Amino acid sequence: MDADAARGRVLLEESRESVVVLDADDRVVAASRRARQSVAGLVEGKQLPEGLLSGEAGVVPLIVPYDMNGRRERLVYLTSGSDLAAYEELRTGFTAAVSHELRTPLARLLSLLDTATLPGEDVLELVDRARAEVEQIRELIDEVLFLSELESGARVVSLGATPIRPVLDETLAELEERAARSGVELRLECDETIELAVRPRMLRVVVRNLAENAIRYAGPGAVFTLSVERLRDGAVVLAASDDGVGVEEAELPRLFERFFRADRARASRGTGLGLAIVKHVVTQAGGAVEARGARGRGLEIRCVFPPSG
Repeated sequence: MDADAARGRVLLEESRESVVVLDADDRVVAASRRARQSVAGLVEGKQLPEGLLSGEAGVVPLIVPYDMNGRRERLVYLTSGSDLAAYEELRTGFTAAVSHELRTPLARLLSLLDTATLPGEDVLELVDRARAEVEQIRELIDEVLFLSELESGARVVSLGATPIRPVLDETLAELEERAARSGVELRLECDETIELAVRPRMLRVVVRNLAENAIRYAGPGAVFTLSVERLRDGAVVLAASDDGVGVEEAELPRLFERFFRADRARASRGTGLGLAIVKHVVTQAGGAVEARGARGRGLEIRCVFPPSG
Protein backbone atom coordinates (compact mmCIF):
# COMPACT_ATOMS: atom_id res chain seq x y z
CA MET A 1 0.00 0.00 0.00
CA ASP A 2 2.91 2.39 0.73
CA ALA A 3 4.24 1.86 -2.79
CA ASP A 4 0.78 2.42 -4.25
CA ALA A 5 0.39 5.62 -2.24
CA ALA A 6 3.79 6.89 -3.34
CA ARG A 7 3.02 6.06 -6.96
CA GLY A 8 -0.33 7.87 -6.74
CA ARG A 9 1.35 10.92 -5.19
CA VAL A 10 3.85 11.12 -8.07
CA LEU A 11 1.10 10.78 -10.67
CA LEU A 12 -0.87 13.59 -9.02
CA GLU A 13 2.17 15.82 -8.56
CA GLU A 14 3.31 15.52 -12.17
CA SER A 15 -0.14 15.85 -13.74
CA ARG A 16 -0.36 18.50 -16.44
CA GLU A 17 -3.82 19.37 -15.10
CA SER A 18 -4.75 21.61 -12.17
CA VAL A 19 -6.09 18.87 -9.92
CA VAL A 20 -6.67 18.68 -6.15
CA VAL A 21 -7.85 16.04 -3.68
CA LEU A 22 -10.42 17.20 -1.12
CA ASP A 23 -11.67 15.55 2.05
CA ALA A 24 -15.31 15.59 3.17
CA ASP A 25 -14.84 19.08 4.66
CA ASP A 26 -13.38 20.58 1.46
CA ARG A 27 -9.87 20.67 2.89
CA VAL A 28 -7.03 20.14 0.40
CA VAL A 29 -5.47 16.72 0.98
CA ALA A 30 -3.09 16.97 -1.97
CA ALA A 31 -2.63 19.06 -5.11
CA SER A 32 -0.69 18.85 -8.35
CA ARG A 33 2.23 21.21 -8.94
CA ARG A 34 0.26 22.98 -11.67
CA ALA A 35 -2.66 23.55 -9.29
CA ARG A 36 -0.38 25.04 -6.65
CA GLN A 37 1.20 27.34 -9.24
CA SER A 38 -2.03 28.49 -10.88
CA VAL A 39 -4.57 28.70 -8.02
CA ALA A 40 -4.04 31.53 -5.54
CA GLY A 41 -4.52 30.63 -1.89
CA LEU A 42 -4.30 26.87 -2.45
CA VAL A 43 -2.64 25.29 0.61
CA GLU A 44 -2.64 21.62 1.59
CA GLY A 45 -4.49 21.10 4.86
CA LYS A 46 -6.54 24.29 4.38
CA GLN A 47 -9.99 24.86 2.92
CA LEU A 48 -10.21 25.10 -0.86
CA PRO A 49 -10.40 28.81 -1.84
CA GLU A 50 -13.99 30.03 -2.03
CA GLY A 51 -15.80 29.92 -5.35
CA LEU A 52 -13.72 27.20 -7.00
CA LEU A 53 -16.27 24.40 -6.57
CA SER A 54 -19.26 26.57 -7.50
CA GLY A 55 -17.66 27.95 -10.65
CA GLU A 56 -18.00 31.53 -9.41
CA ALA A 57 -14.22 32.08 -9.61
CA GLY A 58 -14.16 31.60 -13.38
CA VAL A 59 -13.20 27.95 -12.99
CA VAL A 60 -15.08 24.96 -14.41
CA PRO A 61 -14.65 22.10 -11.89
CA LEU A 62 -14.89 18.41 -12.76
CA ILE A 63 -15.55 16.48 -9.53
CA VAL A 64 -14.86 12.75 -9.14
CA PRO A 65 -15.97 11.35 -5.73
CA TYR A 66 -14.47 8.15 -4.32
CA ASP A 67 -13.89 6.28 -1.03
CA MET A 68 -10.43 5.88 0.50
CA ASN A 69 -10.31 3.39 3.39
CA GLY A 70 -13.80 4.41 4.46
CA ARG A 71 -13.14 8.12 4.02
CA ARG A 72 -15.06 10.14 1.46
CA GLU A 73 -12.77 12.14 -0.82
CA ARG A 74 -13.09 13.96 -4.12
CA LEU A 75 -10.74 14.44 -7.02
CA VAL A 76 -11.34 17.91 -8.51
CA TYR A 77 -10.02 19.05 -11.90
CA LEU A 78 -9.95 22.85 -12.16
CA THR A 79 -10.15 24.28 -15.67
CA SER A 80 -10.63 27.97 -16.37
CA GLY A 81 -13.10 29.20 -18.96
CA SER A 82 -10.23 30.82 -20.88
CA ASP A 83 -8.43 27.47 -21.00
CA LEU A 84 -11.51 25.86 -22.50
CA ALA A 85 -11.85 28.65 -25.07
CA ALA A 86 -8.17 28.37 -26.00
CA TYR A 87 -8.49 24.60 -26.32
CA GLU A 88 -11.56 24.92 -28.52
CA GLU A 89 -9.76 27.45 -30.73
CA LEU A 90 -6.75 25.13 -30.98
CA ARG A 91 -8.95 22.12 -31.76
CA THR A 92 -10.84 24.00 -34.47
CA GLY A 93 -7.64 25.26 -36.04
CA PHE A 94 -6.05 21.80 -35.94
CA THR A 95 -9.11 20.22 -37.57
CA ALA A 96 -9.05 22.82 -40.33
CA ALA A 97 -5.34 22.28 -40.91
CA VAL A 98 -5.73 18.51 -41.14
CA SER A 99 -8.60 18.91 -43.60
CA HIS A 100 -6.51 21.26 -45.72
CA GLU A 101 -3.51 18.91 -45.72
CA LEU A 102 -5.68 15.96 -46.79
CA ARG A 103 -7.25 17.81 -49.71
CA THR A 104 -4.05 17.97 -51.79
CA PRO A 105 -3.22 14.24 -51.94
CA LEU A 106 -6.92 13.39 -52.30
CA ALA A 107 -7.24 15.78 -55.26
CA ARG A 108 -4.15 14.25 -56.89
CA LEU A 109 -5.50 10.76 -56.27
CA LEU A 110 -8.84 11.57 -57.90
CA SER A 111 -7.06 13.14 -60.87
CA LEU A 112 -4.94 10.02 -61.34
CA LEU A 113 -7.99 7.77 -61.20
CA ASP A 114 -9.80 9.94 -63.75
CA THR A 115 -6.76 9.85 -66.05
CA ALA A 116 -6.54 6.04 -65.78
CA THR A 117 -9.94 5.77 -67.48
CA LEU A 118 -8.73 7.59 -70.59
CA PRO A 119 -7.64 5.54 -73.64
CA GLY A 120 -3.93 5.14 -74.27
CA GLU A 121 -2.81 5.91 -70.70
CA ASP A 122 -0.21 3.84 -68.86
CA VAL A 123 -2.53 2.40 -66.22
CA LEU A 124 0.20 0.60 -64.26
CA GLU A 125 2.21 3.80 -63.85
CA LEU A 126 -0.89 5.71 -62.78
CA VAL A 127 -1.73 3.00 -60.24
CA ASP A 128 1.80 3.28 -58.77
CA ARG A 129 1.42 7.04 -58.49
CA ALA A 130 -2.03 6.62 -56.93
CA ARG A 131 -0.57 4.17 -54.42
CA ALA A 132 2.02 6.81 -53.45
CA GLU A 133 -0.77 9.31 -52.80
CA VAL A 134 -2.61 6.80 -50.60
CA GLU A 135 0.63 6.21 -48.67
CA GLN A 136 0.96 9.97 -48.18
CA ILE A 137 -2.57 10.11 -46.76
CA ARG A 138 -1.89 7.13 -44.47
CA GLU A 139 1.32 8.74 -43.18
CA LEU A 140 -0.48 11.98 -42.44
CA ILE A 141 -3.29 10.22 -40.55
CA ASP A 142 -0.81 8.10 -38.56
CA GLU A 143 1.18 11.16 -37.51
CA VAL A 144 -1.92 13.16 -36.61
CA LEU A 145 -3.11 10.32 -34.37
CA PHE A 146 0.35 9.89 -32.82
CA LEU A 147 0.62 13.62 -32.09
CA SER A 148 -2.87 13.59 -30.57
CA GLU A 149 -1.86 10.73 -28.26
CA LEU A 150 1.27 12.61 -27.21
CA GLU A 151 -0.72 15.73 -26.38
CA SER A 152 -3.32 13.78 -24.42
CA GLY A 153 -0.64 11.97 -22.41
CA ALA A 154 -1.72 8.57 -23.76
CA ARG A 155 1.86 7.88 -24.89
CA VAL A 156 4.38 7.44 -22.07
CA VAL A 157 7.65 9.13 -23.01
CA SER A 158 9.92 8.75 -19.98
CA LEU A 159 11.40 5.55 -18.62
CA GLY A 160 14.38 4.45 -16.54
CA ALA A 161 17.72 5.53 -18.02
CA THR A 162 18.95 3.23 -20.80
CA PRO A 163 21.96 3.35 -23.19
CA ILE A 164 20.96 5.17 -26.35
CA ARG A 165 23.75 4.38 -28.83
CA PRO A 166 22.15 1.10 -30.03
CA VAL A 167 18.84 2.89 -30.71
CA LEU A 168 20.58 5.65 -32.69
CA ASP A 169 22.65 3.15 -34.70
CA GLU A 170 19.60 1.09 -35.61
CA THR A 171 17.43 4.08 -36.54
CA LEU A 172 20.01 5.71 -38.82
CA ALA A 173 20.82 2.34 -40.43
CA GLU A 174 17.14 1.99 -41.39
CA LEU A 175 17.31 5.36 -43.18
CA GLU A 176 20.68 4.82 -44.90
CA GLU A 177 19.28 3.71 -48.27
CA ARG A 178 16.71 6.50 -48.40
CA ALA A 179 19.36 9.08 -47.48
CA ALA A 180 21.66 7.78 -50.23
CA ARG A 181 18.89 8.22 -52.81
CA SER A 182 18.54 11.85 -51.71
CA GLY A 183 22.29 12.43 -51.75
CA VAL A 184 22.49 13.03 -47.99
CA GLU A 185 25.22 11.45 -45.84
CA LEU A 186 24.29 10.34 -42.30
CA ARG A 187 26.82 10.51 -39.46
CA LEU A 188 26.60 9.66 -35.75
CA GLU A 189 28.72 10.93 -32.86
CA CYS A 190 27.68 9.39 -29.54
CA ASP A 191 29.59 7.87 -26.64
CA GLU A 192 28.60 4.28 -25.82
CA THR A 193 28.12 5.14 -22.13
CA ILE A 194 25.52 7.89 -22.49
CA GLU A 195 22.10 7.00 -21.07
CA LEU A 196 18.78 8.81 -21.30
CA ALA A 197 15.49 8.45 -19.40
CA VAL A 198 13.40 8.18 -22.57
CA ARG A 199 11.64 5.09 -23.88
CA PRO A 200 13.57 3.58 -26.82
CA ARG A 201 10.42 3.78 -28.97
CA MET A 202 10.13 7.52 -28.32
CA LEU A 203 13.84 8.14 -28.86
CA ARG A 204 13.54 6.32 -32.19
CA VAL A 205 10.65 8.63 -33.15
CA VAL A 206 12.76 11.71 -32.36
CA VAL A 207 15.83 10.53 -34.27
CA ARG A 208 13.84 9.32 -37.26
CA ASN A 209 11.97 12.60 -37.62
CA LEU A 210 15.15 14.67 -37.26
CA ALA A 211 16.97 12.59 -39.88
CA GLU A 212 13.99 12.53 -42.26
CA ASN A 213 13.78 16.30 -42.03
CA ALA A 214 17.35 16.56 -43.33
CA ILE A 215 16.83 13.87 -45.96
CA ARG A 216 13.81 15.73 -47.34
CA TYR A 217 15.02 19.29 -47.18
CA ALA A 218 18.82 19.63 -46.79
CA GLY A 219 19.49 18.94 -50.48
CA PRO A 220 21.90 16.67 -52.42
CA GLY A 221 25.46 16.68 -51.14
CA ALA A 222 24.48 17.61 -47.58
CA VAL A 223 25.90 15.89 -44.50
CA PHE A 224 23.57 15.20 -41.57
CA THR A 225 25.29 14.71 -38.20
CA LEU A 226 23.54 13.42 -35.10
CA SER A 227 25.68 14.14 -32.04
CA VAL A 228 25.02 13.42 -28.38
CA GLU A 229 26.92 14.79 -25.38
CA ARG A 230 26.44 14.92 -21.64
CA LEU A 231 26.94 18.30 -19.99
CA ARG A 232 28.58 18.87 -16.62
CA ASP A 233 25.23 19.18 -14.86
CA GLY A 234 24.14 15.78 -16.22
CA ALA A 235 21.85 17.12 -18.94
CA VAL A 236 22.06 15.41 -22.33
CA VAL A 237 22.13 17.37 -25.60
CA LEU A 238 21.05 15.58 -28.76
CA ALA A 239 21.93 17.81 -31.73
CA ALA A 240 20.86 17.13 -35.31
CA SER A 241 22.71 19.34 -37.77
CA ASP A 242 23.15 19.49 -41.52
CA ASP A 243 25.15 21.73 -43.86
CA GLY A 244 22.38 21.96 -46.43
CA VAL A 245 20.28 24.80 -47.79
CA GLY A 246 18.95 25.88 -44.37
CA VAL A 247 15.94 28.12 -43.77
CA GLU A 248 15.38 31.84 -43.28
CA GLU A 249 16.24 32.93 -39.75
CA ALA A 250 12.77 34.46 -39.37
CA GLU A 251 11.26 30.99 -39.91
CA LEU A 252 13.31 29.20 -37.23
CA PRO A 253 10.83 29.77 -34.35
CA ARG A 254 8.00 28.35 -36.47
CA LEU A 255 9.66 25.08 -37.48
CA PHE A 256 8.01 23.23 -34.57
CA GLU A 257 4.48 24.38 -35.46
CA ARG A 258 2.14 21.72 -36.81
CA PHE A 259 1.96 21.74 -40.62
CA PHE A 260 4.42 24.62 -40.97
CA ARG A 261 6.82 24.25 -43.89
CA ALA A 262 9.55 26.65 -44.96
CA ASP A 263 9.19 27.98 -48.52
CA ARG A 264 11.47 25.43 -50.15
CA ALA A 265 9.70 22.57 -48.37
CA ARG A 266 6.15 23.42 -49.44
CA ALA A 267 6.35 21.18 -52.51
CA SER A 268 7.67 18.28 -50.45
CA ARG A 269 5.68 15.15 -49.63
CA GLY A 270 6.33 15.55 -45.91
CA THR A 271 3.40 15.86 -43.51
CA GLY A 272 4.67 19.00 -41.76
CA LEU A 273 4.33 17.23 -38.39
CA GLY A 274 7.79 15.72 -37.89
CA LEU A 275 9.38 18.51 -35.87
CA ALA A 276 6.14 19.14 -33.96
CA ILE A 277 6.30 15.50 -32.83
CA VAL A 278 9.97 15.92 -31.87
CA LYS A 279 9.08 18.92 -29.72
CA HIS A 280 6.25 17.10 -27.93
CA VAL A 281 8.35 14.04 -27.13
CA VAL A 282 11.27 16.13 -25.82
CA THR A 283 9.11 18.47 -23.73
CA GLN A 284 7.15 15.57 -22.24
CA ALA A 285 10.50 14.13 -21.17
CA GLY A 286 11.16 17.41 -19.36
CA GLY A 287 13.46 18.82 -22.04
CA ALA A 288 13.48 21.68 -24.53
CA VAL A 289 14.17 22.13 -28.24
CA GLU A 290 15.52 24.97 -30.33
CA ALA A 291 16.43 25.54 -33.98
CA ARG A 292 19.52 27.35 -35.26
CA GLY A 293 20.74 28.19 -38.73
CA ALA A 294 20.14 30.45 -41.70
CA ARG A 295 19.53 30.30 -45.43
CA GLY A 296 22.56 28.70 -47.08
CA ARG A 297 24.15 27.78 -43.72
CA GLY A 298 22.33 24.60 -42.82
CA LEU A 299 20.05 23.80 -39.91
CA GLU A 300 20.64 22.53 -36.37
CA ILE A 301 17.93 21.19 -34.06
CA ARG A 302 19.08 20.94 -30.44
CA CYS A 303 17.16 18.71 -27.99
CA VAL A 304 18.23 19.22 -24.37
CA PHE A 305 17.12 16.54 -21.91
CA PRO A 306 17.33 17.09 -18.12
CA PRO A 307 19.64 15.02 -15.92
CA SER A 308 18.17 11.57 -15.26
CA GLY A 309 17.64 10.23 -11.79
